[in-house]
Amino acid sequence: MNRLELLGLLCAALLGCWELGDALTCSDKQYEYKGRCCNRCRPGEKLVSVCDKTEDSICTHCESGHYQPSWTKEKHCAPHDICEDNAGLMVKVQGNATHNTVCQCQAGTHCSDTSCQTCVENQPCRPGTGFVAAKAVERKSSPCEPCAEGTFSNVSSKTEPCHPWTSCEEKGLLLKVKGTNTSDVICESSRRSSLSVLIPITAAIVTCLVGVCIYCLVHTDSRQRMQKETEAGKHGENADTPQPMEQDENVLPVQETLLRGQPVAQEDGKESRISEQEML
Repeated sequence: MNRLELLGLLCAALLGCWELGDALTCSDKQYEYKGRCCNRCRPGEKLVSVCDKTEDSICTHCESGHYQPSWTKEKHCAPHDICEDNAGLMVKVQGNATHNTVCQCQAGTHCSDTSCQTCVENQPCRPGTGFVAAKAVERKSSPCEPCAEGTFSNVSSKTEPCHPWTSCEEKGLLLKVKGTNTSDVICESSRRSSLSVLIPITAAIVTCLVGVCIYCLVHTDSRQRMQKETEAGKHGENADTPQPMEQDENVLPVQETLLRGQPVAQEDGKESRISEQEML
C-alpha cells in the first residue's frame, strides 16, 4: 500500500467519524453511551442500569428521605437536609422526591452563615424598626429594618415586625393625630369632632347674647333713673309754689257775729240765737 492509498483510507476514516459524531447529537434529556443516545431518568428517579444496543435505560424512584431535582443519569439520589433542633433549626418546607427540605431558624434567631447549618440569637429591633422574617431566612446578619411610611413599631423586640397604622376611615372615625415610625395614629369619633366645633361656636353665641342682655339692662336702668330724677325735679318746683286750698263742699260758710265785742263764728242758715243772758 503506497502512501496515497494510506492517506485516502485515513481521510475516509476521519470523515466517517465526523458523520458518526453528527448522528449522535443527543438532547438534554438523553446521554450518550457506546455510540447511542440513551434516555436520562426523570426528576425524582435514579438510574439503575444504562442502556445497551437493545434496551433503554432502567430507572427507579428515589428512596424515602432522598430527592433528585432534574433529569439525570446518576445512580444515587441526594439525601434531604436535616433541620437539627439542637442547632436552632426548624423545617420550613418538607422535602420530597424532587425537592430538598428547606430549614429555617427558630423564632428569635437567624442563620449564622450562608450554609445555615446553625443559628444565632437575634439582637432586639429597636422602636422604629421591625423584625423581617425573610431576612432571617435569607441568611442576613441583621433581620431588622426601619419601618416604612404607614407602619410603626413602639417596642424593642426580637420577633415583632412593623405594624401598619390603624385606618380611622375603616372604623368610621376621623384622623386626629398622624402616626410616626414609633407610634400609631390617633382617631376620634365624628360626633366628638362636631362637638369640638359646635362648642366654641355655641359659647361665642351665648357670650354675645349675655353681653347684649347686660347692655340692655344697664341702658334701661340708666334711662329709668334719669326719668325718675327728672320727675323728682318737677315735683320739687311744684312744692315751692303755694297751691290754692280747695273748699270742702260739705263745709258750710261761717259767719262771724260779735259777742261782747268778740267775733263769734256762726254757720250760714242757722238762726242766730244768743241767750239773753249772754247779751246782757
